[in-house]
Amino acid sequence: MSSSVPAVQPGRIRVLKQSADTKPAGPVVYWMFRDQRLKDNWALIHAVHQANQWEVPVAIAFNLFNQFKGAKARQLGFMLRGLKKLHSDLQSTLDIPFYLFQATVDSIPSFLKECGASLLVTDFSPLREVRQWKEEICKRVNESVSIQEVDTHNVVPVWVASDKLEYGARTIRNKINKKLPEYLVDFPDLRTPKRKWATASNFIDWDNLIASVVRQGAEVPELEWCEPGERAALEVLMGDKTGFLKARLKNYSTDRNNPLKPKGLSGLSPYLHFGQISAQRCALEAQKVRKLNPQAVDAFLEELIVRRELADNFCFYQPHYDSLQGAWEWARKTLMDHAADKREHLYTREQLEKAQTADPLWNASQLEMVYCGKMHVKLICIMMYWAKKILEWTSGPEEALATAIYLNDKYHIDGRDPNGYVGCMWSICGVHDQGWQERPIFGKIRYMNYAGCKRKFDVDGYIAYIKRTVGECKKRKAEALLNNKAKELRS
Repeated sequence: MSSSVPAVQPGRIRVLKQSADTKPAGPVVYWMFRDQRLKDNWALIHAVHQANQWEVPVAIAFNLFNQFKGAKARQLGFMLRGLKKLHSDLQSTLDIPFYLFQATVDSIPSFLKECGASLLVTDFSPLREVRQWKEEICKRVNESVSIQEVDTHNVVPVWVASDKLEYGARTIRNKINKKLPEYLVDFPDLRTPKRKWATASNFIDWDNLIASVVRQGAEVPELEWCEPGERAALEVLMGDKTGFLKARLKNYSTDRNNPLKPKGLSGLSPYLHFGQISAQRCALEAQKVRKLNPQAVDAFLEELIVRRELADNFCFYQPHYDSLQGAWEWARKTLMDHAADKREHLYTREQLEKAQTADPLWNASQLEMVYCGKMHVKLICIMMYWAKKILEWTSGPEEALATAIYLNDKYHIDGRDPNGYVGCMWSICGVHDQGWQERPIFGKIRYMNYAGCKRKFDVDGYIAYIKRTVGECKKRKAEALLNNKAKELRS
């Protein structure tokens, strides 16, 4: 690739702050946040390309906000173990220094000043806190530093797909599809930096850091079913024996709606959330096998691209993406009109968290989230039923939404994500939906009940499956505790 050719499509980059310096001489820093990978990362590709053009060194910085939106051992352990592998790969392949900061957002401006950086490249997140941090950084750095944001999370950049809040999948689908030929392209090779960083990166005691964070967040323990890291993500996508595209794709369009077939899902959600794999890479590889399974691939790409990018669109253009204020006017009105309707049951947040309701299906879905870190068919049936029942069992829509988001963010491995916020807002506030027949409590919000779920899938089989799964988890935990006690006695 010629150095005069842009490495990244210009539309994928937003300038957040333009430097007054016409001849950049300082290093380039990539502030990694949402997209924690070396391969297929447009933000890293852009950072290295700019550094090579200017013949300056490049470094990666990561800021560990270990209290970010209530993350526990489940989320932080997965993330940090993936970053540990990334750091090792970085040292052995690209020789780019990696700096880990465990402080506030002040760390980034201080680091830019210390190293005399000319450019800060960031990856994109529509979440409120991240956008506020970037605004603050823009204010704190001096005029010689440019700040650029690269959407490497979405196939079509969120600001390219649409310049406004979209009503639903039907209004954004064609906009995205028209842009796919331009943006769904393979990635250029990631070049080795021409100039080396002047000083060695800071030492990171990953093992002690991970142990400390996991201990502090032990209330929600780590999961066994998903191994973190880029290589593990690619294995889940393309592995010969169990990889999604080679072993499980052919049944995806039907099995993904069957809660008794957990392997019917792609299993990619944790990796996509933490950016350990690119959605664009998943789409490119899926397209290669479309002739063999066209229906399954189309269903997968609808979820991977249209639905995920619709969620980012909502959180980017709707600042109240996690509150009743973010609902359409018709939905807010109908919910408030029925806020005082009598409820058959009222449960506290603690009762809901412990799955102590009179509904065995709801209890099973809550327990699946608590013990497995996921809920099958997350945005279609069980997730909607789970959230809608919270609306039915709490004092009003505000409490219902806050409770649903709290539980989702605390227990889902991919919580604290636009997909989760949109899932809760869709189920409780009618976002990306339409008005339905008016009824108590729900008003015109789509209603779901136990009988409706029984018509769609084997409810009794699902409840029995979760009961077995939870029992196995408790048994493994008890055995682990006994083994640890035995080790302590021996030592």
